[in-house]
Amino acid sequence: MAKTDIPTPPGTGLVGKLLPEQKELLKQMWAEIFQLADSGTATTATVKKSGWFGSSKSTPAPVEAGTTRVNLADIGLSVEQLRPALWNNILGDHPDSLLLRFLRARKWNVTNGLNMILKAFKWRLEDDIEEVKSKSEEELNAKYRGFKLQMEMGKSYLHGTDKNGRPVVYINVRMHKPADQDQKALEKFTIYVMEMGRLMIQPPVETACLVFDMTGFSLANMDYNFVKFLVQCFEAYYPESLGILLIHKAPFVFWGVWKIIEPWLDPVVASKIRFTRSDAEMTEIIDANHLPNKYDSGKDQFKYEYIPVVAGENDRMKDTETKERLLEEWKAIMWKFEALTREWITCKKVEGARSEEVIEDERLAITKELRVAYFKLDPYIRARSLYHRSEHPVLQADGTAIWTYQN
Repeated sequence: MAKTDIPTPPGTGLVGKLLPEQKELLKQMWAEIFQLADSGTATTATVKKSGWFGSSKSTPAPVEAGTTRVNLADIGLSVEQLRPALWNNILGDHPDSLLLRFLRARKWNVTNGLNMILKAFKWRLEDDIEEVKSKSEEELNAKYRGFKLQMEMGKSYLHGTDKNGRPVVYINVRMHKPADQDQKALEKFTIYVMEMGRLMIQPPVETACLVFDMTGFSLANMDYNFVKFLVQCFEAYYPESLGILLIHKAPFVFWGVWKIIEPWLDPVVASKIRFTRSDAEMTEIIDANHLPNKYDSGKDQFKYEYIPVVAGENDRMKDTETKERLLEEWKAIMWKFEALTREWITCKKVEGARSEEVIEDERLAITKELRVAYFKLDPYIRARSLYHRSEHPVLQADGTAIWTYQN
């Protein structure tokens, strides 16, 4: 919407923590999505005044400067594809949370944020992101050579949370050899981990912590294509999902590599990278009780082990009758949320309309119903994972994540 960048003041721009101006821009983005869902096009007013979040009373209000038209056809999407792409991405989250990620990523420029989210939807459809949820690890491995190898060797896994409650993804870089798997298998595994991570991010937390363990790294482990793909994921497809990235114990040989990689990074992503040179430094970010004891300062006796697919664990996915019933229940609540959101968008402009506060309370209640309905449906549309089948499952039936530490 705005032609110039608008920063997000600390502690704002999140569900339940919106400035009045941010709330209006969120409404604007919902309104445009509804226009696109209804007709395939959306027309928006643009403004040309920046710096108005938290500005002084003497600062002029934003001035309308014209209109911008967004067409689904220009993106390569259809009206029929839009709503499923939107709601398959929302999952059990508060629907506003997804839109706010793209608004923050595009400095509250609604048109840019809308184009960004639509391109992400197109990518999810073209790359069939849903298959990493709907297919078992065995099925994915049969299609993508080397997919399961990533899990068996423990190249990357999720375990525990950091001091800010963010789930931690550990990546053991020394285990990576580009020739061991097809590039597409590595990409699919990366998306698999990201989609698992999304389930483990528990409100009000919105981001994850990544640890790139560079112990034993050599140039034989370097994979520039994968780095480019990972950067693109965080910048374009999963914006505002990275809380902090630790590059741990990078050897001297890595610094030549870093000079090549650093220019590829968006400044926002680059600002979240921290280099740690000792295990003790890691405990500044991850509590020692949550840090695996393979690190000198860690007290958690966790040792990664891959547990293979269990026969019959996905039988509920074959129960199409129950799946369709739960899907219709979830969709019915979805339609209620959309109707409330349309009312919320226009309530201040319609004489005699219900108050914004009343509608917001109802929207909040509906989002809780949506979450419950989604996780009832989840085992009928999502294959079970390592994080469901372990001795102490992380992912619970109600969508919560419970970590077990061995101290």
